[in-house]
Amino acid sequence: MDSLITAAARALAAGDPLGALNRVALREDAPALALRGIAMAQLGDLPRAKALLRRAARAFGPREAVARARCIIAEAEIALVSRDLTWPAKALDAARSTLEAHGDRRNAAHARHLEARRLILIGRLEEAERMLADLDPTPLPPPAKAAYELAVAGIAIRRLQTKAARAALTRAHEAARAADIPALTAEVDSASRVMSTPAARLIARRAERPLLLEEVEALLASGALVVDAFRHVVRDAGTVIPLATRPVLFALARALGEAWPADVARSTLLARAFRAKHADESHRARLRVEIGRLRVALRTLANVSATKEGFALMPGRAREVVVLAPLVDEQYGAVLAFLADGEAWSSSALALALSASPRTVQRALEELAAAGKVQSVGRGRARRWMTPPVPGFPTTLLLPGPLPGD
Repeated sequence: MDSLITAAARALAAGDPLGALNRVALREDAPALALRGIAMAQLGDLPRAKALLRRAARAFGPREAVARARCIIAEAEIALVSRDLTWPAKALDAARSTLEAHGDRRNAAHARHLEARRLILIGRLEEAERMLADLDPTPLPPPAKAAYELAVAGIAIRRLQTKAARAALTRAHEAARAADIPALTAEVDSASRVMSTPAARLIARRAERPLLLEEVEALLASGALVVDAFRHVVRDAGTVIPLATRPVLFALARALGEAWPADVARSTLLARAFRAKHADESHRARLRVEIGRLRVALRTLANVSATKEGFALMPGRAREVVVLAPLVDEQYGAVLAFLADGEAWSSSALALALSASPRTVQRALEELAAAGKVQSVGRGRARRWMTPPVPGFPTTLLLPGPLPGD
């Protein structure tokens, strides 16, 4: 490898893409194309970066399997940043295996980080944890250590293990300082801010207040009866009753939980559960049926008692009933929560992350775009959806993956 290629590679490793381009901008050989692609990615020109990396991968000879694998890993990182979660994960796995077979542990570790981050984004936390468990971060250079700790923190945050998350973020800060790369330091700082940002809303005894992630964790372990509007479950510290597929029952449970210890009028329940502005006898009959079903569903946690005006929730072993809700209630809140990270998402990636059909997600995006809440760029398969960070949305922290006790 000649001196200009070596100098450009060192500039990229130090977070200086312009310095790297100054050395290889006019060259068309395979190593220069690869370095130019990585530099353009660091500068934010992702389409140009992807094209250069693909040219570089084709230009490397059949004996340069390691170099081609590195190009594939760089392209996979661009796909992750651009939220193209449908990018073939098998190609990344094969590239990682090639690097491990040739002793390139540093870039193989980077490939593992990318695989884990993709799994975290789509809520497959156990697979991400197994991916990281096979990796010893001790011999890694500081940038790779920071990436490892960020992935560990991401898993802990989504599991509401805030002590473990803070410890991982502290280690990530130390590694970022040792790496002395401004972009990496900014990424760690951004990840750390979620620990001090309200992530949910507590509704108890007809009063509301925002909660930090640590407070959410404490609430779920407190023994209170929690009506969880994120996952549409009713739970205490030991039992979880899923109601995600029974929206009418969950609407009734949430209305009763918000009013506890008071009761809720029948007219209010009809409006909340059935959106009935003018209830007739058929609506009232249906309400009685659904209340009966709710009693059966919640029988291990609480009872639903009839009152003179309506119905009231009577907890069993819990002493308190609360509702855990998003900071902003929105019909398509889950879609907005993913878009609130400021990245550009494809509709197929959103469908994968939300475990929803592509048509359902596309319909939601079209309605949000009509309301001026999101915007798209590009056309066809290159179309991406984005929005500035939406105040009040927890940027997916409480969306993917099970909580303790699920």
